[in-house]
Amino acid sequence: MNRFVVLYFFFLALLFVFLYAPTSEISIALNQMQTKLTLFFLEEFLGSQQIQGIDIRISSHYKIVITQACNGMIPILFLFASILAYPSGVLPKIIWMFIGYLSFTVTNILRVLIVVYFVQREGGRDNFYWAHDLLGNFLLMALGLLLFFAFIKTRPKPKN
Repeated sequence: MNRFVVLYFFFLALLFVFLYAPTSEISIALNQMQTKLTLFFLEEFLGSQQIQGIDIRISSHYKIVITQACNGMIPILFLFASILAYPSGVLPKIIWMFIGYLSFTVTNILRVLIVVYFVQREGGRDNFYWAHDLLGNFLLMALGLLLFFAFIKTRPKPKN
């Protein structure tokens, strides 16, 4: 257990430094790509008039800005660190990281749509905290836990 915790924080730090923080062209390009991917799929549901650049117009007085913090990369990296730290073969880790990436990308899009819906239709700006911070983050945390538990239960046991 101690080994897992140490490796988890080690991989988390590495992933955040090299894939999230603006420390290299790779991390900047990766986060821009993830933001563009999120906005691309959101356009299917919201329409081009509602999306202007990285802004999602909810009303004439309120908008959501899809930046690096809202593109879904943070929970993806937390899951990746957990999977990398857990004892298993390389192939199951790659498979579950791919499944996790796809799952978090879809769920993050759903999270943004939930925020837009509740702010636009169900009570205005007062519902942002509830929809974004509580419901949206709960969805991401629950998904991360479910994916990690599924990885643990389905992975082949490593050979000693």
